[in-house]
Formats: sequence, structure tokens, C-alpha cells
Amino acid sequence: MSESTQHVDVVIVGAGLSGVGAAYRLQTQAPGRTYAILESREAMGGTWDLFRYPGVRSDSDMYTLGYAFKPWRDGKSLADGASILQYIRDTADEFGIADRVQYSSKVVGADFDTTTSRWTLTIEDPRTGETRTMTCGFLYSCAGYYDYEQPHAPVFEGVDDFAGEVLHPQFWPEDADLGGKRVVVIGSGATAVTLVPSMLKGENPAAHVTMLQRTPTWISAVPSTDKNAERLKKVLPPALAHRAVRAKNIAFSTAFYQFCRRRPETARKLLTGLATKVVGDAQTVADHFTPTYDPWDQRLCAIPSGDLFRAVKAGDASVVTAHVDRFVPEGIRLTSGEVLEADVVVTATGLRLLAFGGIEPHVDGERVPLADQYVWNGAMITGVPNFAVCIGYTNASWTLRADLTHRLVAKVLSWMEERGHTAVAPQPDASLAPQPLLDLAAGYVQRSIDAFPRQGDKRPWQVRQNYVLDSVHTLRTDLDRTLGPVSPRPATTDPATDPVPVGA
Repeated sequence: MSESTQHVDVVIVGAGLSGVGAAYRLQTQAPGRTYAILESREAMGGTWDLFRYPGVRSDSDMYTLGYAFKPWRDGKSLADGASILQYIRDTADEFGIADRVQYSSKVVGADFDTTTSRWTLTIEDPRTGETRTMTCGFLYSCAGYYDYEQPHAPVFEGVDDFAGEVLHPQFWPEDADLGGKRVVVIGSGATAVTLVPSMLKGENPAAHVTMLQRTPTWISAVPSTDKNAERLKKVLPPALAHRAVRAKNIAFSTAFYQFCRRRPETARKLLTGLATKVVGDAQTVADHFTPTYDPWDQRLCAIPSGDLFRAVKAGDASVVTAHVDRFVPEGIRLTSGEVLEADVVVTATGLRLLAFGGIEPHVDGERVPLADQYVWNGAMITGVPNFAVCIGYTNASWTLRADLTHRLVAKVLSWMEERGHTAVAPQPDASLAPQPLLDLAAGYVQRSIDAFPRQGDKRPWQVRQNYVLDSVHTLRTDLDRTLGPVSPRPATTDPATDPVPVGA
């Protein structure tokens, strides 16, 4: 290793909402350790810097999506992307985290050496293709599990025949002009339900927007502003008000999720009734806003003040539930033969999953097959020493689970120092029954989930969707019983016959 190779105790991958939160917890709960944040893009903010499509916003309330240590002061409960991005950057500046970020630094190789207890990272500058190396004692991926370079993009026959413009939300052009145009949005997920009403607002709105979906999605109208939160902020000190609002929202979201899972038929009636109240037409709700699956089999879409429903009621937007046959010059022809005329088509067809920012961990030069491993406490992975990943909730704010993981990583680092361990990995229970890491029926999950590690059927191997239980158990896990030191691989190991010697 050359003298110029940088070494730090911890490398955090990703300078988004999770990476900045991880850096804060590392500084405050495992102080004294050197660290760096590697960000593949040229700016901080992750998702909130990348996505620039009209109306981009949170679909979780900001009192729980925001950091526990940095209270959200804005009045909006569901905040716009620009406000969230500024919040992340302000947090990084306030706590001296911004100075630790290395931009244009994409991790394209990661190999752990059991003889030195160090990771050697190969880092590429996406702008030039140049590479460099860096070493660290512990690697923490906060890059999420989406592929931000390649969205899910189904091939539509005849797209080259279309006389209009085709846009994708993930690569939204700054000069996009929708004014007075007929727009068709293909999709019915969180991005689509955000785009449709947003393109009808502003100084130069679209003439009409149609949401074309194959099947309906569960959608719930929520207040843009949390009135109870605003009342509490008026009578309580800021820090106390933030804790009270946060606790209230956590309790409500947890209770509502459990209600939907345990009483799905009642939940269906509740959601369709609320939608009908805003849309004003029960048949429209039955045809286009009532899925065949139960609430929370897939993630529930939240719309502030029912804006999508209101746009449909006003006639400015419409919803068509049908299948695409092909593009034609004037728009999209459906399998029924009907043609949806359009000047612009937006393919809000969703994201693809990508395990941990595309990092493929190796141990002593051998790739660890992630699909054969188990996740411990939603954070560390069998077979991979000194490695953690940030996996947020699917039924609540991502940050709630992320912050627990940040604190757990800090605890593991301190425990390693106390015990004198230089390398550790989870030790799996032989009786574990494998389960998918993400228990969602959504197509984007089912298409890629087999490439991810698995969860087990009991603690601490379950990746639960319950913050209340996780907040009680995660940080109380007995590390001495479930984490074990890693011994160097013998020099005579035959890679063809010997497995990776770390809980694989």
C-alpha cells in the first residue's frame, strides 16, 4: 500500500439523509474515530438532490423523516424536495459533517483483508473514470437499496413513432415545458400521484393530465400541515414540542399500519370512504382507487390535502385503468383500441432495487454471495466482517429505522474497542428459517429481492416494520452472544473448496 493511500477508521457511503445522520451519530456516540463520507455524485443530498421532477416531496411526515437531533421547524408536514435538501445541507454544516464528504467518489470495489482487519476500497471518479484506493477499518453503506442510475424502464412498442416528448422523472430536464399541453403519466405509485396534481399548478400548467395505470394503488389523503403539531409548538418549548409531535406521529403511523394488517376489510372500507368523500363519485373510486390487494401489502401513497383526488373531481386530471398496447404518433393506444392523445408522456414506471449502492463485498479476494447471507438487526450481514448497511422502514419514515442502525453501529464500534476485537461479523443461528428481506408484494421489490440477503424468523435476525418494538430491542441486543471475532484466513485456504470463514 502506497504512503498516499488514505486510511480512516470508518467510511460512510452516501451523503444523503442517511449518510449525514450516520456521521452525526458516529461523532457523538463513538467519538474519536476518523471517518470520511464517499458520495458518488457532485453534490450532497442523495435522493433529494437527484430528483427534480415537479412536486417532488416527502411521502412521510417530516417530524419523523427528519432527524431526532435536528427538529424540523417548517410548518409543512409533507415537505417539498427543495426544503428537505436544504435541511440536510444545514444539518451537515451545523455539525461539521460537510467537511468530511469526498464527492465524485463511487465505491466500485470493496475487499476485506482478514489478516489486517482492513477494507481496501476501489473508488472511481464518475466524471473521468479515474480510480484510487482507500482503506478503512469499518464500512457502512448508507446508499439505500435503489438503483439511481438505471430506473425500471419497460420497453413500450412504437415509442419512436410518438410525435411528442417522453420524459422520465428520474432524469427530469430543467427546461421541460408542459404549459398548455396534454400529458399522460404512466404509473400509479408515489411519483405518479405526486406528478399529476403538480403539473396542473404554477404559472404555466398543463392543459390536462391523465394518470394511466395498469392497476389501482391505495392512496390516502393527509393534511399538508399538522394542526396539532402547530398547536403544540405554540405552547411548548421547541425541543419538547418536537419530541411530543414525533411521539404522536410514530404512535399513529404504527397503530394505523397494525390496524390495516389485522383488519384489512375494515381498512379497505375506511380508505375508500375517505377517497369517495373527496372525489365525490363512488364509481370513480371503485374503478380507479380500489386495489385488489389489501392496504399495506404494498406501500400506501399519501397525498397532501387530497390534491390528486381534487384534481380528478375538478376535471383537470383523469385516471384511466388499462394496459398499454403501443405508442402511436398521436399518443398511446390501449389494448382496448382506445387512444389517449398526448403531447408529453411521463414514464413514472418506478425504480429498480440495487443492493447497497451496488457494492459487492469481497473477503480475502473472494466475493461474498449476498443472497446466501442473513441480516442481523437490520444492519450487519453474515459473511462480511466490519460491514453494516442502512435499511429504512417501508411502512414508516425511513429515518426512524436508519437512526436506530446508526446508533447500533456506534455501539458495535465501542464494543469492539472494549473487547479488543479488530474484526467481527454476525454469527447466525443454524435454525433460522429464511424470509425475504423486504416483505412487500410490489413489483419493484419482487423483481430484485432474490439478490439481497435474507432475514430470519426471530430476533435479532428479523427486519421488522415496527419502530416501537425495534426501539426497545435493537440497542439492547447482547453483542457478545450474536457477534463474533473473525480469524484471519489460513494462507493455505483453497478457494474452490473452503467457504468464506465468517458465518456463511
